[in-house]
Amino acid sequence: MSKLWGGRFTKRPEQWIDEFGASIEFDKQLVEEDIEGSLAHVKMLAKCNILSQEEAGEIQAGLTTLLDKAKKKELSFSAQYEDIHLNIEKLLIDEIGPVGGKLHTGRSRNDQVATDMHLYLKKHVQTITGLIKELQNVLIVKAEKHVETVFPGYTHLQRAQPVSFAHHLLAYFWMLQRDVERFEESLKRIDLSPLGAGALAGTTFPIDREYTAELLGFSGIYENSMDAVSDRDFILEFLSNSSMLMMHLSRFCEELIIWSSQEFQFIEMDDTYATGSSIMPQKKNPDMAELIRGKTGRVYGELFGLLTVLKGTPLAYNKDLQEDKEGMFDTVTTVEGSLTIFAGMIETMTVKEQRMSQATKQDFSNATELADYLAAKGMPFRQAHEVVGKLVLTCIQKGIYLMDLSLEEYQEMSSLFQQDIYEVLDPYNAVSRRDSAGGTGFKQVKKAIQKAKDCVQQPIFV
Repeated sequence: MSKLWGGRFTKRPEQWIDEFGASIEFDKQLVEEDIEGSLAHVKMLAKCNILSQEEAGEIQAGLTTLLDKAKKKELSFSAQYEDIHLNIEKLLIDEIGPVGGKLHTGRSRNDQVATDMHLYLKKHVQTITGLIKELQNVLIVKAEKHVETVFPGYTHLQRAQPVSFAHHLLAYFWMLQRDVERFEESLKRIDLSPLGAGALAGTTFPIDREYTAELLGFSGIYENSMDAVSDRDFILEFLSNSSMLMMHLSRFCEELIIWSSQEFQFIEMDDTYATGSSIMPQKKNPDMAELIRGKTGRVYGELFGLLTVLKGTPLAYNKDLQEDKEGMFDTVTTVEGSLTIFAGMIETMTVKEQRMSQATKQDFSNATELADYLAAKGMPFRQAHEVVGKLVLTCIQKGIYLMDLSLEEYQEMSSLFQQDIYEVLDPYNAVSRRDSAGGTGFKQVKKAIQKAKDCVQQPIFV
């Protein structure tokens, strides 16, 4: 069979050119969406009396057969027919005869592929949002177990102040919540139908675009036919949102990798999410965390790749836009896989509470408590900061910590110091006393966990 668009041509391209120009090897992932869009289109053609009920019935039956085969992975595609649209049309004609050629009445591959991608992303954004919420639930469960697990908080990767480990975990919960909100918000742009825009100018047939949009579950249609076929903003937004999500996961992975090292030993990854060395028998490598960290760059690349493709394309459709799909497919696979792995990794990791607690007692992360203690007794904070700095220097020179200084040594620096200073310096008490809203105090962390539970239980799509 000749090319479905071949009537104007006198030559056929060589096979290698066919293969270079074909997209079927990747856009076959849109097979179900393509058939669903076609089913809506043919139903509309019958409603508008553009096709007879008999013709539409034959085409619908053929498409339904193809959809069933697609779900069973029984369809075969060929680069000769370039893309998923022409492959399906060819298979339909083979299935029901020449009447299958009437399916394309009143539409173009340009609006057809845009419709397919809107349907595909709408489904996968909902899946991704659900996976994020599953990870958030895992974080809540882990946080509930470690509200009073005292953990060294860092700035500049230097010990800063002791915090609740649950508080640290919940920081990622709220990052992920912003990711959920961004994906949900993007559905407003994804949930629009380009179908019926034609190649770029609409069609002379009396079609009903609102009807096909309704059949496909879209909330509305594109108002401009040229915009409908050339818009890829919704994919860019998806790639951008995915990049931020992966950045959050990557930051968390970085910490998991550090925490599981011999130097820190704050956690141990479950064997399921680690690997060994082919030469060093003792090794337990946090490979899944490293892979997710690495795949973040892959998703960034897909975003910048599509931005570059789009920056020079005039209206309306150009073949450059064929490059919009592989990055989208790859990002969906990467993000969904990363979220699934991450939830299991957090759920099964061992938290070494004693090691964490011990770390907070062998540093100067309680120094701020001293400064606050003096300030609460009336000393200007800047002066208090200097006094405590000198005490820290004294400890460093003696090879001891603040808890090891005698009361006399404290009172040599300021008469404001009293016996209760040792209670103030205790890391557990230091964490507990930070009871400001959003702080790491245990009461605040429990409130935050309840807020997180309320948040994650809200319906995803309203």
